[in-house]
Amino acid sequence: MSDTTPALVSTQWLEEHLAAPDIRIVDATWHMPGDDRDAHSEYKEAHIPGAVFFDIDEICDLDNPLPHMLPSPEKMASRMRKLGIGDGNRVVVYDNSDVRSAARVWYMLKAFGLWDVAVLDGGFQKWKNERLNIEDIPPIPRMRHFTARFNTTRVRDLEHMLENLETAREQVVDARPSGRFLGTDPEPRADLKSGSIPGSCNVFFKDLLNGDDGTFKSPDEIRVIFETAGLNLKKPIVTSCGSGITASVLLLGLYLIGQKEIALYDGSWTEWGSHPDTPVS
Repeated sequence: MSDTTPALVSTQWLEEHLAAPDIRIVDATWHMPGDDRDAHSEYKEAHIPGAVFFDIDEICDLDNPLPHMLPSPEKMASRMRKLGIGDGNRVVVYDNSDVRSAARVWYMLKAFGLWDVAVLDGGFQKWKNERLNIEDIPPIPRMRHFTARFNTTRVRDLEHMLENLETAREQVVDARPSGRFLGTDPEPRADLKSGSIPGSCNVFFKDLLNGDDGTFKSPDEIRVIFETAGLNLKKPIVTSCGSGITASVLLLGLYLIGQKEIALYDGSWTEWGSHPDTPVS
């Protein structure tokens, strides 16, 4: 993820480029379990013109009991082709979600080798608030070749995270709310331990966003937030959360301030908190 492609685009920029032949727009809305919202139904009712729907719960490893783990390169390539996303496209991802799930799809596309991808700053909420055009008819994508080049250096698994407890080579930052990180509030998923990975820091993902319009704070503000949490921005960092969604928001924030050595723990607390042998702080 050390390329220099801008990671954010504004609503104004996207409106001006809606008709560009190389632009592909993706609705990556996903909601937390128990929110009683259906992301796909919301997409069919209203979306940015030309946007296709990226189903985070289907474009994943369905053989893994953990939620929405990264799919195989073959499955990722197949699904992107069907969505009309391929080599040479510039992809803009947005969401209508309180957890900024567009960052997850930004991370996935990056991890599978599509460098020219950005997130719509402020998401669909900002787009609607500015009364920009929306539609309710899904497009019919034209299939396009997608070359999936999986970058294993940008994902961490349980074995790596356990090893890191001994080596401390990488810092770990958790995107969950402080109550869940400290173990004072319950987890939304059943049968999980409460607490955090020993030695990890906590930055609630919403702290990176402006409260008025959901856009990302300035790079200087983001840098201060991470440093105040205890992170050394000159050393490698791995992000974690409940299930790999909001950890992507932290990863995007780190990308925005120029961090090079960053990765995501895909299993996150759903894996760590359910494993019988993992220590908890």
